[in-house]
Amino acid sequence: MRDDETPKRLIVVGDRVLISPEEGEERTNVGLYLPPTALESRQVQGGRIIATGPGTPMTEPTSMDDEPWKIHSADVKYLPMQAQVGDYGLFFRKAAVEITFEGKKYLVVPQAAILVLVREGTPEEVE
Repeated sequence: MRDDETPKRLIVVGDRVLISPEEGEERTNVGLYLPPTALESRQVQGGRIIATGPGTPMTEPTSMDDEPWKIHSADVKYLPMQAQVGDYGLFFRKAAVEITFEGKKYLVVPQAAILVLVREGTPEEVE
């Protein structure tokens, strides 16, 4: 197989999510209503989460001890992401970076820019 025939895939890094954007409307596909001011100024936008990064890397507690010559584990620990593949996310448009991959437009958004997530299934915190 030649290099140009090898399938490519996007790998999302850190605390970022890959979103398939939804075009702005007063009511989103999942039933969230957005005020006209948010739509006109394009402050917020929504879309379906396609992929997530592993989360925010955390330092190993032993790496901060007084004996830096000790050999430490090479395993990186991550603070897990709240966003999951399949969720609908409403996010600050200003924080998003638009990319095109294989002819399709996506947005890369840091998890901190996501305002709310809509997830199918049983509610955990909302009653």
